[in-house]
Amino acid sequence: MPIQWFPGHMHSTKKAIAERLPEIDVVVELLDARLPGSSANPLLGELTRTKPALKILNKQDLADPELTAQWLAHYRALPGTNALGLDASVTAPARQLIAACRALVPLRGGMVKPVRVLICGIPNVGKSTLINTLTGQRAAKTGDEPGITKVEQKIMLASDFQLFDTPGMLWPRIVVEQSGYHLAASGGIGRNAYDEEEVALALLANVRKRYADRLQPRYQIDDLAALSDEALLAGIGRKRGGLLAGGQVNLQKAAEIAINDFRAGAWGRVTLETPDEFAQWWAAGQARDAKRRAAKGRKRPAPEDAEG
Repeated sequence: MPIQWFPGHMHSTKKAIAERLPEIDVVVELLDARLPGSSANPLLGELTRTKPALKILNKQDLADPELTAQWLAHYRALPGTNALGLDASVTAPARQLIAACRALVPLRGGMVKPVRVLICGIPNVGKSTLINTLTGQRAAKTGDEPGITKVEQKIMLASDFQLFDTPGMLWPRIVVEQSGYHLAASGGIGRNAYDEEEVALALLANVRKRYADRLQPRYQIDDLAALSDEALLAGIGRKRGGLLAGGQVNLQKAAEIAINDFRAGAWGRVTLETPDEFAQWWAAGQARDAKRRAAKGRKRPAPEDAEG
């Protein structure tokens, strides 16, 4: 089932970004290092395509380092783009952001031509935590639920370096089904927009392909490879306190346990997608969406039929 979540304030965020862009020198997009492709907003990409870009793979301490290296190489190969991996809570690496932005616009700097940077990303990707680390103070609100930041903030990181923070923004239609599941699993989508059991099953199906050896010691489940995803989820419920009276498994509770374990890094450093995998998913999603739009257009009555 496709997952969509686009609260009303995201429309105003899109408008605010479009209005701010003419005076921006560099666009910084924060991505989740565990799902870099799925957490890259195609709507932001379209809005900001003429600007130098810095992609920050945040939460890299939770991601597979080998796949993080692949994603960094992928983004660095794009024109006018650099990429960094960061753990937003660590001060020294976070400071690399300022130097990387200056390198993208070497003719900017000084009081006459300050570097103006727009930082954006999906909800709950760690933007506010990064900004607080950069400033050394609580300049932005943080929280576990998406959508904490609601208005644009201007922050001076140096006398000639202006950072404009924007609220987290998704896009109106997520055409890559895997991305919807990954965003939900990571906490980028509000809980009222998805079913935890469905997301947990998709998450386990993905993770066990590359990291099955992490799940067995975590849950002490024998013959894990022989289990279906549904049986694995039920096993997690039995092992981690998801039982109802009479020994029946509470699958809702089991799903919450699996999702929370992923978010907390209890499975070790896990990445849900490679650049090649995401490229295939994106192409397939675009093809499906094109068919959907074509079918919708065929069903629309001709103007003379509509009037008659």
